[in-house]
Amino acid sequence: MSMEHFPPLMFLGLIVIMLLGFPVAFSLATLGLGCGAFAVWMGWFQPAFMSNLPLNVFGILSNDLLLAIPFFTLMGAVLEKCGLAEDMLDSMGQLFGPIRGGLGYSVIIVGFILGAITGTVAGQVIAMAMISLPVMMRYGYNMRYATGVLAASGTITQLVPPSLVLVVLADQLGRSVGDMYKGAWGPSILQILIFLLYTFIVSRVRPEWVPGVAATERTLQGWALWRKCLRGIIPSAVLIFAVLGSMGGLPGIDTAVATPTEAGALGAFVLAAMHGRLTWPLVQGAMVGTMRLTAMVVFILIGSRVFSLVFQGVDGGIWIEHLLSGLPGGQTGFLIVVNIFVFFLAFFLDFFEIAFIILPMLAPVADKLGIDLVWFGVLLCVNMQTSFMHPPFGFALFYLRGISDTMFKNGSLPRKVETRDLYMGAIPWVLMQLLLVVIVIFVPETVTTFLDKKVDVDVEAATQMLQDVDTAEPGASEAAASDPTAALEAATAASAEEDPMAVFQDAAKDDAKK
Repeated sequence: MSMEHFPPLMFLGLIVIMLLGFPVAFSLATLGLGCGAFAVWMGWFQPAFMSNLPLNVFGILSNDLLLAIPFFTLMGAVLEKCGLAEDMLDSMGQLFGPIRGGLGYSVIIVGFILGAITGTVAGQVIAMAMISLPVMMRYGYNMRYATGVLAASGTITQLVPPSLVLVVLADQLGRSVGDMYKGAWGPSILQILIFLLYTFIVSRVRPEWVPGVAATERTLQGWALWRKCLRGIIPSAVLIFAVLGSMGGLPGIDTAVATPTEAGALGAFVLAAMHGRLTWPLVQGAMVGTMRLTAMVVFILIGSRVFSLVFQGVDGGIWIEHLLSGLPGGQTGFLIVVNIFVFFLAFFLDFFEIAFIILPMLAPVADKLGIDLVWFGVLLCVNMQTSFMHPPFGFALFYLRGISDTMFKNGSLPRKVETRDLYMGAIPWVLMQLLLVVIVIFVPETVTTFLDKKVDVDVEAATQMLQDVDTAEPGASEAAASDPTAALEAATAASAEEDPMAVFQDAAKDDAKK
């Protein structure tokens, strides 16, 4: 066997072990070490090559950017358990309830707000289902619409900044987290508008699916209702802007002034304390959940690094590059094929596994094709949110299935939610998410509009201009020697008329306009 035939076999083995159901992190490490031993035995690289593995792993784990994983997870866990979702859903439900589809609107809007401050699909879907599903069933909402909107509004948390997915993608693509956040604002807002438009169309075409709630059913009216809504929205908005602004994740802000530690976890504790629910059991539960997720991510990262080191050692990167760069259609063809590939991978893998295993193979090819990696990362994030929704392995559907069964058993729901209603109800929302993928591919301005415009300065032209300004006219040195005072006055007048720094700045502006 020659080395050029080995990368396809490694890639095929990667797919096989993913389908086995054994923990991916350990499967990847085992496959990588086994293939590495075989490559050494075949003489494709020296045993010393594998000695790079410990340094490689420690180099990855010492990346300060990955601190965002435990601290953003802790932020989401604290806010998930402090009852913020319950307060916001109750107030929004009463505000929009009398409108046809009003409960659907409230679930979508609250999902967007909670997605920006919690970042946990499981907690968000469970919390919203516990509050909204009994109300929707009581007032005759179509079961497929109800389950679909609850699952979809929970998955939007993967796209709305400050999403943990975007942090991981920024790390793998070598781009700043702030740029990834800015680029994600357009698609996330557009996704919410598509969801709201679908609900509006359903309320007109099938009004019996989304009936309004009688105004007499509201327990709050007038200013008391608005005050409760604002009590949940304003502190949440302050936390969102504090986190994003501190990390340079808002349009117009390009400087990070705080670490993920300061920006995320501290704000969550303050918000929980404002609601009077900051207790030791809450903190303990949040820390345990954070520890589990962080440990899972670290092991996936180590396993993927073992595999990728050997894969690159046998020129797997070159094989991937040749395979994908020769696709018809150039950039568009590459993006379409990659998104189809990622969409089907998401049936079996979660976003961490896709980001750590697949993205390092795709990013160099995208960069060589001239694709903006921030746009590429946001596009993949839009795609990967479908991994929580599409049957049969959508985790959001599993969470909804579990909590609905529990609620039926304890009497909170009048009837059991059927599995077919969950799967059939998810299909329209998955199609809307795929529609957003298509929009982002063919309308890249949905991502790039919110990014800071880059100013390209022709350094060589500017340097030459400065040299021309500093170069004296012929005979100036003799005149200066004969009359120093006159030469000094002439130089002062010239510098007043044409300051070299002003010339440099004007040249930079002209180049930027061009």
